[in-house]
Amino acid sequence: MKILLASSEVVPFAKTGGLADVCGALPAEIERLGNEITVVMPAFRSIHQCGLKIETANVELEIPIGKKIVTGGILKSKLPGTNVDVYFVDQPDYFDRPGLYGDSDGDYQDNCERFTFFCRAALECVRLLDLETELVHCNDWQTGLIPALLECEYRENPLYENISSLITIHNMAYQGSFWHWDMLLTGLDWKYFNWKQMEHAGRLNLLKTGIVFADAINTVSPTYAKEIQTPEHGCGLEGTLQHRAGSVSGILNGIDVSDWNPATDKTLAANYRAPESGELISQAALDAKLTCKISLQKESKLAAEPKTPLIGIVGRLASQKGWSLILPVMREWLNSVDAQWVVLGTGDQDYHDVLTSLHRQHPHKLSVTLDFSNELAHRIEAGSDIFLMPSEYEPCGLNQLYSMAYGTVPVVRSTGGLTDTVVDATAGSIKDGSANGFRFDEFNQSSMESALAKAIGMYREEADTWRQLMSTGMARDWSWSASAKSYCDLYSETIDAKQATAGQA
Repeated sequence: MKILLASSEVVPFAKTGGLADVCGALPAEIERLGNEITVVMPAFRSIHQCGLKIETANVELEIPIGKKIVTGGILKSKLPGTNVDVYFVDQPDYFDRPGLYGDSDGDYQDNCERFTFFCRAALECVRLLDLETELVHCNDWQTGLIPALLECEYRENPLYENISSLITIHNMAYQGSFWHWDMLLTGLDWKYFNWKQMEHAGRLNLLKTGIVFADAINTVSPTYAKEIQTPEHGCGLEGTLQHRAGSVSGILNGIDVSDWNPATDKTLAANYRAPESGELISQAALDAKLTCKISLQKESKLAAEPKTPLIGIVGRLASQKGWSLILPVMREWLNSVDAQWVVLGTGDQDYHDVLTSLHRQHPHKLSVTLDFSNELAHRIEAGSDIFLMPSEYEPCGLNQLYSMAYGTVPVVRSTGGLTDTVVDATAGSIKDGSANGFRFDEFNQSSMESALAKAIGMYREEADTWRQLMSTGMARDWSWSASAKSYCDLYSETIDAKQATAGQA
C-alpha cells in the first residue's frame, strides 16, 4: 500500500502532545510491514531546531486561499532510523512562529487560514512530488479539510479519483471551530456549510468536516471510539459520529520501545529487563528498579527511604487529568500518610500555585517540577512505585503504558484507553494473572482515594502479589507492532471499499 500521512505534529520535528508521538512512531512500523508511507507536516520553526538535516525539495506551491494565491515551498527530511520521507509545507508567514497553534495570548487568529493552506498543500504534494497515493491518513482537526477537498474538489482529477481518506481523532475536545466567514478561506462552495456537513453551532468546524467526508474514522482506543458517540464525551459531535457509526473504529496507540525501554534507557541510574510472559520479574531487575527509585528520591530532594511508596505523576496540570481529585487527597496524605509524591508537568496557573505551596510545606515528601523534561519523565516512570492517572477522559493515554513497561503499577480511572489497557487488581484477575494495576469508575475524590489506598496497602503488605502486577504489566508487548498491523488492516479495508464503490459508479 502507498500511504500519505498528514499531521501537524511529528516527533522529533514538532510536538505539543501525544499526536506527535503517534505520528512519529507509526510510520516506521507501517514501513517495516512492507508498505510505502510518506509524511507531510507544516514547516514550523521547530523543524530547524531538532538537529536533523532539512533540505529543499525544489518544489514551489501556489495555493488558493479565498480570493488570493499564497505561495510557498516544500522542504524534506527523513524520520530518524527509517527510509520514510518527511515533507514540510514551507510558508514562513504562516508557520515560522514561536508556537504551533498559538502563544501566551491564545490561539493564533488565522489558524483556519494557516491549516487550510496546509491541507491544500498536502494534497498538492501528491501531484508535485509524484506520490502514488492510495490513502491519505489525516490526524485531528488540522487536517480535517483534506477529506472534504478530496470529495468536493479533487475527485474530478484522475490522479485523485481513487484516493481514499481516513481521519484519526486523537482528542474530541479540540475541533478547529472558527467563525462562519472563514468558510470563504476554504474555497469550497457555501452549500457545504450546513448542519449535516461543515457547520456546527453556527461555526465552521474542521473536525466535523473530516468526520463527515472521510471514508473511514478511527480513534486511539476501542473504548474511546464508543465514548465519543455519547453526549458525555462527544463534545457536541456525538450525533455526527452516531450517523457514521459503521465507519468508526478504535485502535490502541503503542509506545516507541526504542525510547521507552528500561533495559536500554540511558537516562536511568540502572537498567533492567522485562520478564517473559508468565514469568516473574527477576530479583536483579527488582534491585535495579530500587536503585532507580533511590536515585530519583535523591534527585528530587525527597527523603531517601526505599520502603516508602513513591507516587509519580507526569503530564499536563489540567482539569482533564484529574487534578481536582488529586490535590485534596495529596493535601491530606502529606499530613497523614507515609508516602512520597513526585510531579512533573505544566499547565493551569492555579495548580502551579497550589503545588508550589504544598512543596514548600512538605519538601521531603513532595517534589514538584513545573516544566517538562523528557529525561526526568523517564526517571519518574522507572523510579516510582505507583503512577497516578485519574483522568476525567483519556482517548488512549501513553503514560500508563510507559509505567507498566517500566514495572510501575498504574492507578487510573476507567475511561478511554485506560479501560482498555489497565486490568484492575480484583481477586479474579489476580488469580488468573491478568491484573496489572488499579482502576476506579466514578470521577470523584473518594473513589480515587480508595483505589490509591488499595494500591498502597498491597504494596506494603502483599509483596508477592505486587511483584505479580509489575511482571504482568512489563511482560506485555506495548510496542507499535500490533497496532501498526491493525492500521494496515484498516488502510486495506478502506482502500478496497473505495475502489469497490468507484467500480459501481
